[in-house]
This record gives sequence, C-alpha cells and structure tokens, in this order.
Amino acid sequence: MSTRRIIGLALVVLGIVALVWGGVFWNDRETVLDAGPLQVETTERKGVELPPILGVIALIGGILLVGAPERHK
Repeated sequence: MSTRRIIGLALVVLGIVALVWGGVFWNDRETVLDAGPLQVETTERKGVELPPILGVIALIGGILLVGAPERHK
C-alpha cells in the first residue's frame, strides 16, 4: 500500500470522526478529596473540536487520494 493511500485513509477516518462526533473528546477524572472511605471526584470533558467544514474537506481529500490512480515510472 502506497503512502498516498495511507494518508488518504487517515483523512477519510478523520473526516468521518469530525462529522459524526464533532471532534475527539475524553473525560478527565480528578480526585478532589480522599478522606478514608469518603472520596470526591470531578469529571471534566476535554477534547479537540473540529468544525464540520474541516471534516468535509478531509473526507473529500481522502477519497480523492485513495481513488487516484498510481503513477508508474
């Protein structure tokens, strides 16, 4: 598999993630208080938001890279 197709597949996956989930997010848990059996935790959602237009551009670019014919020397 050529480098062009690998980059194309990565762009397709990135475009789908940007369109479906709006970015990449995770939950960050932190213990605020730990007093024996009593434990208080906070959960904060962190991540990277990706605009939908970026997802569309990445998806189209990836499809073009995957579908482009190989150059032979």
